[in-house]
Amino acid sequence: MRISIVGAGAIGTTIAVRLAMADHHVSVLARGATLQAIRERGLRLHDLEGTHTARPAASDDPAALGPQDIVFVCTKTTALAEVLPLLGPMLGPDTIVVPAINGIPWWFSDGSSGSSSGGAGAQPERRPLATLDPDGVLARAVPAAQLVGCVVYITAETLAPGVVRANNPHRLIVGEIDHRASPRAQQLAVVLSGAGIATEATASIRDVVWTKVLSNLSSNPLSVLTGATLEQIYGLPSMRPLVKKILGEAMLTAAAYGARLPFDPDTFIARGAGMGAVRTSMLQDYEAGRPLELAAIGDAVLELAARKGIPMETTADIIALARLRSERREPGAATLPSRTE
Repeated sequence: MRISIVGAGAIGTTIAVRLAMADHHVSVLARGATLQAIRERGLRLHDLEGTHTARPAASDDPAALGPQDIVFVCTKTTALAEVLPLLGPMLGPDTIVVPAINGIPWWFSDGSSGSSSGGAGAQPERRPLATLDPDGVLARAVPAAQLVGCVVYITAETLAPGVVRANNPHRLIVGEIDHRASPRAQQLAVVLSGAGIATEATASIRDVVWTKVLSNLSSNPLSVLTGATLEQIYGLPSMRPLVKKILGEAMLTAAAYGARLPFDPDTFIARGAGMGAVRTSMLQDYEAGRPLELAAIGDAVLELAARKGIPMETTADIIALARLRSERREPGAATLPSRTE
């Protein structure tokens, strides 16, 4: 298959190398030092099976890559408004676009490509989220009918441009955004699983999104404020009451949208503590001086809660403090490896 990866960071590189190892025709849309590294040395992935190198076609021009069967969008959510409108030359009428991104995705309120009920599980709110796509740029860039939702469970870090380490099992969950059980989502899962990325197709992708968002929301902003690892955020007795307040507010919001969450707070916190000394992607971005994904991970949840009249006072305070700290950080911070949890 012709498969393109947009954004060769930690997650994009992991997916690109694994798919190339499975003999798919892989290309990468990249720029700057990453593009130069790919052209000179290819991509290198260190994972549980060893060290792998792939030499995909790479360009900063979507027209040079041409129409694809599948396009994985692996950029930070802060870059989507810049990147998505450029993808037109890569999209044919049957191209599947898979946003492998953090937080609430811009398509979360869109159920227009399927039935009005949206199927089982959490339901779309059906109004665009102003915190994610205030001018409709993202919605116009990719037709909803070509989107397949994706939730990423890959822990990886960028060691250098084009070089990534991912020392945990690779896992994705994919599904139609209107909650249909579809052959293309099943086929996508087969393609990814065949490349060594354990992938499940679900008919309730919003439930999975909410589950991952609860993890991001209860850890990422707190990590910026404290510098703490997942083990500390979820494991320290002094942190646990605050984490429980954030989880409780977010779970009420998720339930208001019909989400079915497969855990209770205590079990969730115990699992988080068991993740070990992992620094969140948002903490990595903060320390590297990059923009924080607070809109997708935090603001969008607050907007959804407000629409249902659900107060999220503790969560809102933590997000506001993380944003203030980000805005007031000293320039010239050292660039650190990029990690996604």
